[in-house]
Amino acid sequence: MRPAAVPAVPPPDGLGGGGVQYELKLDGFRCLAFARGDRPAYLQSRSGRDLAPEFPPIAAAVARLPEGLVLDAELVAWRAGRFAFEELLRTRQARAGDDVALGLIAFDVLALPGRDVRRLPLTDRRRLLLAALADVPPPIQPVMATTDRAEALDWMERLAATGVEGLVCKAAGSAYRAQGAGRVWVKYRRTDTVDALVRALTGPANRPHALVVELDDGRVLLTTPRLTAVQAAQIAEAAHPHLAPPVHDPTHGTVHPLTTPLRTELTVTARPPSATYVRLRGD
Repeated sequence: MRPAAVPAVPPPDGLGGGGVQYELKLDGFRCLAFARGDRPAYLQSRSGRDLAPEFPPIAAAVARLPEGLVLDAELVAWRAGRFAFEELLRTRQARAGDDVALGLIAFDVLALPGRDVRRLPLTDRRRLLLAALADVPPPIQPVMATTDRAEALDWMERLAATGVEGLVCKAAGSAYRAQGAGRVWVKYRRTDTVDALVRALTGPANRPHALVVELDDGRVLLTTPRLTAVQAAQIAEAAHPHLAPPVHDPTHGTVHPLTTPLRTELTVTARPPSATYVRLRGD
C-alpha cells in the first residue's frame, strides 16, 4: 500500500470516519521483511529487489524473528544524531567504515506465523505488531504512532531536526490491500516531492549536467538547475551499469539513455513546468 500525497494533515474524521492513525514519516527504503526460518530473510523493496545482501545486519535481525512473520517497514540509516538517507545509497563496506547505524522501523504486520492478517483493521494489526515486537531488540522497532492529531503534529515539529519528513495518516479501520491504498492512507510532507524515472543523462556520462526524467503522468522534463558536482558524481556512479551508447535527442541534444531507469525524487512546478533534482531513491 502506497499513501497518496496530501497538502495538509487530515483531521481525525478526515479519512472516512472511524478515526485516523498518525505515524512518523521516515526517510529510508520501504520494504517488506519476510522471516523465513532456516532460509535467509528476504527484504523486498518497492521494485521487488531483495535488499538483504546490501544490509546484512538488518537481514540477520529479521532472520531471528519467528518464521512466517511479515512486516511492512522502513529501512533507515542513522548518523550524527539524525536520519541519513544518503548512507543507504553507499556500499555496505563504506558504511561499515563510518559511524552509521541501521534500523528497521516497522509500521504494519501482514502475516503472523501461519496466519494472514491483512484483512484485519489497522487498529488490530497495530496491536498485533506491538505484541510481535514486544521483546525484539533494536535494530527492529515499531514506528511511533498515535490517534491524537495534536500529538502527532507536536512529534513532527519536535523531531524535524532528526530528519523526520512528516506524517503518514491511515484510516484506523483500513485493511491492507495489495492493489493500492486509495485515499485511506495519505502522506504529508513539509516540502512535498514526487517520484519519477530517470530515462537519460545530459552532458558527460561521468559528470552529467542534468537528467531527462519521466513523471507518473507521462510528461518528460529536463531537470534544472545544473547538477552540483556532488550530485553529478553520485548519479554517474549509480547510472554507470545502465548506460547505453549516446544518441541525439531532438529536444535535449546528445543524451546518454539508461537501459534500466533509475528512480528519483523531484520537486516540480506547474508554470512553467520544471523539475528540480532532489535525490536518487535507490529502492
